[in-house]
Order: sequence, then structure tokens, then C-alpha cells
Amino acid sequence: MPDVYRNSAVMKKIPAPRRGWRAGLLLAPLFLASTAAGAEPPVLPPGDSRKLARAVYQEQIGFESTAAIGTEGAAAALAGRLRAGGFDDVLVLAPAQYPKKPNVVVRLKGRGKGRPVLWICHLDVVEARAEDWTLPPFELTEKDGYFYGRGASDMKDNVAAVTAGLVRLKQEGYVPDRDIIAAFTADEETGSEANGVAFLLREHKALVDAGLSINPDVNGGALQNGVRRDFSVETSEKTYATFTLEVTNKGGHSSQPRPDNAIYALAAGLARLAKYTFPVVLSATTREYFAHRAALETGEKKADLLAVAAGKPDLAAAARLSADAGDNALLHTTCVATMLSGGHAENALPQRAGATIQCRLLPGDTKDAVMKTLAGVLADPDIKIGVIEPVLEAPESPPTRELMASVAKAAHSMWPGVPVLPVMAQGASDCVFTRNAGIPSYGISGVWADVNDDRSHGRDERELVSSFYENVEFTYRLMKELTGGGGY
Repeated sequence: MPDVYRNSAVMKKIPAPRRGWRAGLLLAPLFLASTAAGAEPPVLPPGDSRKLARAVYQEQIGFESTAAIGTEGAAAALAGRLRAGGFDDVLVLAPAQYPKKPNVVVRLKGRGKGRPVLWICHLDVVEARAEDWTLPPFELTEKDGYFYGRGASDMKDNVAAVTAGLVRLKQEGYVPDRDIIAAFTADEETGSEANGVAFLLREHKALVDAGLSINPDVNGGALQNGVRRDFSVETSEKTYATFTLEVTNKGGHSSQPRPDNAIYALAAGLARLAKYTFPVVLSATTREYFAHRAALETGEKKADLLAVAAGKPDLAAAARLSADAGDNALLHTTCVATMLSGGHAENALPQRAGATIQCRLLPGDTKDAVMKTLAGVLADPDIKIGVIEPVLEAPESPPTRELMASVAKAAHSMWPGVPVLPVMAQGASDCVFTRNAGIPSYGISGVWADVNDDRSHGRDERELVSSFYENVEFTYRLMKELTGGGGY
């Protein structure tokens, strides 16, 4: 349950989210190792699975599945791969108004001993201009130990891994104790038209309804200086709300200034907002995360991390940590001015002044609560507050003992001793839709990436060749671990 603190007193308690996978489980202990794993040889899948995964990877990157073009080709090719792998009931579904943005849903039938486990992967990618890249963006290139291409790490690598894992299980004759569903979806990168997960939950809920959702689009292994630092499980994420501020008055001639200037009123409010800090909020996830971080630090930083992770966090320690933008975002809901407008002529008093404020909400916070806070901080009834678009709010999916133990078992079978920890994502993913649908959702991927070289959405997007194949094997092992067939 998140606790909210300001100054020295507990201000309020945010209601507990729905329980995680299998009700009644305790929160997970932190899985720590004394040292991070070194450069051990990669654990690779068998040859047939490697071959299929690479073929799907290459094929999918070859599709320019951007918002402007859609996922039609990518979905058709993937459906063909799944049918060739032994799946008869492969569904390709698109919203009627967006026929070029289809989704693929496939199911490996189980024994019905529990609710299904759902994997979600998006087929779409952000745009990439060939003139901006040093290699062809929509062509898989293997060079210097890396795979290059748009979607190489976001997230056609995981599309290939999930596909190869399902086909391998099918061909082995594996029958899980519960169904495994995979949904390969459209429009995650924009989400404004035909977001595939939202569409499937709205129009075809029975096909994707599950007791647990795994989204490999977020988190995974962190490499620092070539060493495996930690392996993270995303249990929650910040959502965003974009507000507008507007001040209007009758204006007039610039030769006769008046105190009621729209620009000055807005600027004064923004100055007050710039000085405001939202309360410290901690959840089961962020407490575990800061406790893990403390084990890797020394001196005052270590002490501050432990003080924040304590039952009642030390607010002075939280303030020192908040000097770092990343830690600040983990401790607080944040609101920041991102756009300004005002006035209509250089010789006229402004009749209108406006600003755009983007807020990133911690799990449990709400649009209405943030808007109320903004009104109090701006402290001017002439500053009108609006909301640009509907706001999705998602609860934390608690890091339950059973879930974290299953992930750790699969991870440690490949990377012995690597620390496994829950984290909160500062960005957004399709987990927000499954969490809102009441499905506990976790971001888990077996990809290892350099913490200082994230090229997702950027030029020359890439992924380590060894990491790609390791993720193929990890995905297969996690599928078995979560459906009763561990012991690889």
C-alpha cells in the first residue's frame, strides 16, 4: 500500500490496489546476491528455436510497421509463422475503422488449473528515416556483435522470442497447467487511434482475459561496464495527465498598462508551481527498489536510501535523493510546464495567456487529486485549469512472493546470483490497460542492455546478438515456470 508523507506527518493513505497474482500472497522479499554475475557464457536455446527466432526477428524488422503504415503485413507474416508452428486457432483482429492496424492472438491450451497467463507484445514501431541512420532501419543487420534495425530492441526482439517460445512448447507437446495467451498488438507507440491492447480488452475481452499479464516491452537486465548489474521486474508505472492553464481578460492598449495583466498572472502562478514539490509517496515496489539500491552504495547515499526505504521514510533523506531527477521522479508525482503562449500583438495588452503542464502520476494518485493540488498551488481563481485528454490511472501490481520467486528461478537458471528486484517505470506502457482491466501486470524481459546506451526510438537502434538469443531461452523458461512446468 503506498504511503504519502509531507513534512513530518502522514498526510493520508492511498487505498490498497487489487491483490496480485493469486490472492493472499505476501509481498516478495528482495532477491539479492553478494555480487553481480560476470561475463559467463550465454545460455542459448536449441538450434531450431534459434533459427526460428532469428527468422521472425528479421522478417518483422523488414516491415515498416509505423503508425502511418500500420501492422497489416507484420501481423499476416506472424500469423503464418504461428500456423506453421502448429497453432490452428490464430486470430487476426482489427478495429473496423482501422483495418490496417490488426492484432494477432494465439493460445496454447492448458489443463485449466488456473486463469491464463497473457503475454503482450506490440508489432508497431516509431518512424525511422533512412537518411538519419548509418544502416538501413527496416532491414536486420548483424554487425560487431549487435543486431541493428528499427524495432531491434523495441520490441520486435520480444515478438520473436515469444513466438519462438510458444512454437517450441507446442512442438515439445508441453501442456501447461493454465492456458498461455499471446497478443501481438498494434498502435502502442501512439495509442491515440487503435491501441491494440485497449481494443482487445474492449471488444474481445474473452480472448485475452487472464489472471496474470507479462509485458516484455519494459525492464529486464541492466549491464553496467559489461557486468550484469541487476534484473528488474516492472510492477507499476507512472501515468500522465496533461493540463492546460489559461488566464483571460479584456486587454487594452499597451500604452496604458494595468495590474490585471494575463501574462503576469499566469507567470506568477507558474513561479509558485516551480517551487512546489508533491508529497513523498512510497509503495511496496519503490521501498524494495531503494533498499536494493542501498546495498550497492556507500556513505551518505547508502544511508539516505535506507532511510527512505524504512517504514516511515526520512524526509530529509528523501529531499537529498530528490536532487537527482531520476530519484525525484520515483519519490513524487511531478508537474512541469512544457509549453507557453500569450498575447496577440506587440502593442496590445494580452487578452489571453496559456501554459501546458504535464504531470506524471504515481500509482494511486488521481487526475482529480492532482488538479485540486494545482489549483491550490497556483492560488489564483483567474487561472482556469483544463485537461487535454482522458487520463488513465493504473494501480500497482504488487511484487508478490510467488511471482518474484518464479521470475528469480527462471533468471537464476541462466544468470546465477543476479539480483532480481521490482521497479516502477517512469514512462508508460500497455500495462496500464491490462492493470485497469483488473489483470495484475508485470514488465519482464530477458534482454540485457547497457544502462548508458538506450537507443530505443533513436538512431541505429540495436541489441546485443548474445542477449537476443538469451532472451529467447529465458522467455521459454519463464513460460514454463509460470505454468507449472519448471525444471528445465
